[in-house]
Amino acid sequence: MVDYRLVDADEHYYEPDDCFTRHIEARYRDETIRVQRGDDGLGRVFLKDRRTFMSVMPGDYASAPGALQGLFVGGVADGFTHREIVTSRDHPEFSEKRARLALMDEQGVEAAIMLPTLGVAVEYELRHDVDLTYASLRAFNRWLEEDWGYGADGRVYGVPMLSLLDIAQAMTELHRVLDAGARLVHLCPGPIGGHSPADPLFDPFWATVADAGVPVVFHVSNSGYNHFYGTLWSENGDNPSHQQSPLQWALCNTERPLVDTLTALTLHNLFGRHPRVRIVSIENGASWLKALFKTVDKAAALGRRGPMIGGPLPSKPSEALAEHLWVCPFPEDDVVELIDALGADHVLFGSDWPHPEGLRAPLDYTVALASCDPAVARKVLRGNAAELLGIRDFVVA
Repeated sequence: MVDYRLVDADEHYYEPDDCFTRHIEARYRDETIRVQRGDDGLGRVFLKDRRTFMSVMPGDYASAPGALQGLFVGGVADGFTHREIVTSRDHPEFSEKRARLALMDEQGVEAAIMLPTLGVAVEYELRHDVDLTYASLRAFNRWLEEDWGYGADGRVYGVPMLSLLDIAQAMTELHRVLDAGARLVHLCPGPIGGHSPADPLFDPFWATVADAGVPVVFHVSNSGYNHFYGTLWSENGDNPSHQQSPLQWALCNTERPLVDTLTALTLHNLFGRHPRVRIVSIENGASWLKALFKTVDKAAALGRRGPMIGGPLPSKPSEALAEHLWVCPFPEDDVVELIDALGADHVLFGSDWPHPEGLRAPLDYTVALASCDPAVARKVLRGNAAELLGIRDFVVA
């Protein structure tokens, strides 16, 4: 147990049916992400006339919070089972801010970074229509501002969804959400429109977030790897989220898009051009970090005579990556090993609540830090995220 309240770097809401349509501009109303409810009460998710990667509204048919905790973490005798199905209709804390705040008080959580469930799964499917992409993201962000907010209350820090598909429209929405008070912004991991996210084409975006002191979050998303990569390995790129194959989970989801993205940010010298940029990886794991450090240093040495898209690299690019990266690991990752690799100041705790692959309750994470010095544990459980969010953190002597 701890004698301070936690700052959770990975919590989620389940979106309502109108998260993309409530504030959509009229000309895009029939084009954007929409929900159609069947006789069984389930909301099917459509883009125009096609089902999407997230084929059913996730809050309609979800496993209980922490349902897989016993599988991934172990040692939880009274954990939920995967057969226990719950819905947002019966649990308002999944989808309503007032109910969530009351629960956070019970759970000992002072503040939480609040991320989408459906919202991180749509950008790739919208990519063929640039104007529709930005209209949809604008509408989603306006819904987010209305229902959850960007942290003006000091408790719930919603993260607006942005895209680099078009730099002019990206900058317009970036400035809008910053003016609205956003403390973090989100980009989908992976290449965008045939470009690295660290391509100098996008320097106005990176310069703006750096000057604003706003970290950029890469949360696990639908990055399109099922289509442009999984299909090279005999996989069906149209499998919805709940029917991903073992190989698709290994090659196309979670860690790989994020690792590719961090590799590109490092070797395209984003950190050399924008030394105040801060990158936050949430729900992408952490077991890849040591290998990534070795990879970027070796690649920089082997490619030293090749083109340098973002400018000359330092002798050890891994050091630049470590300086600019904060990682919120999976609950089952070895957090002590991560602290050793990245440093105690750059590791964040996340419960992934209320998702089934997360924790049953945020305080369950304290077990993973039992062997750490209490000051280090406090940084992970509270201090590091508080600093990123601008929350004052008083350390009791």
